[in-house]
Amino acid sequence: MNWKTVLKEFKNYLILEKGLSKNTIDAYVRDVKKLENFITTNFKAKKIINIDQYDLSLFIKKLNTENKSRMSQSRIISGIKSFFIFLQNQNKIYFNPILKIDRPKISKKLPDILSKEEIDQIIKSVDLSSFYGERNRAILEVLYSCGVRVSELVNLKCSKLNITEKFIIVKGKGNKERIIPLSEILLNYINSYFNNYRSNIKIALGCEDFIFLSRRGLKLTRMMIFNIVKKHVILSGIKKKISPHSFRHSFASHLITGGANLRAIQTMLGHENISTTEIYMHLDKNFIREEILLHHPRK
Repeated sequence: MNWKTVLKEFKNYLILEKGLSKNTIDAYVRDVKKLENFITTNFKAKKIINIDQYDLSLFIKKLNTENKSRMSQSRIISGIKSFFIFLQNQNKIYFNPILKIDRPKISKKLPDILSKEEIDQIIKSVDLSSFYGERNRAILEVLYSCGVRVSELVNLKCSKLNITEKFIIVKGKGNKERIIPLSEILLNYINSYFNNYRSNIKIALGCEDFIFLSRRGLKLTRMMIFNIVKKHVILSGIKKKISPHSFRHSFASHLITGGANLRAIQTMLGHENISTTEIYMHLDKNFIREEILLHHPRK
């Protein structure tokens, strides 16, 4: 049982049985390669089957010396854990050495949130007379009013868009699909984008079904979306540190403060666990306090 063969089998397992996204699979494989490099460097003759808890403890200590954040360490350990679960399920190891290895505790960091006025400010910074205007405005509105991840946005399909019923089907993590309703504002922006941009470019072969395209008719990349957001945040004059994910956080926060049901928000965001969604309950303490004081029977 050599590393190269097992890594190939592990990758196939993640693709075929777990159905994880390409980004997650690539990350898990990189994590295991880090472990492989550590073991082969420090214990040259040690086989995979003989890796024990002590070896993994030393590996984690090495991560500490590399000044990796708790978040990074936790993610790497998660990848390694999946690897050993795979080995155990395939009867390639006698015991799982990572079962008693704890991931670093991570405090939930509240993300930066944009106000509704700031969202509008960013969208209004788009010059609709420019070639990319209609496209960029639609992209910014989708990020906010649908709360999608960047990886989901670049993979949105025309075949999953239902203009009549006003919804779109989004494929999220683990290839799980969810239905997101579309507002009238967003539908207007999408229609303008299709009529004034998408219909005027030559679409590249194989990209016909992707909604958002480059000038050359190619599917947009994640980096292109980051650059579009960065450009319009600068043009809007907002000084906060904003990324495409900030629109998703803002979307969730505004739903919470608007009184939306937590389970509905979980479904909209595609969170597997409700605990991930619950972080947004803490984002606007001032709003909650004002609401309580306004309606408290003993005010």
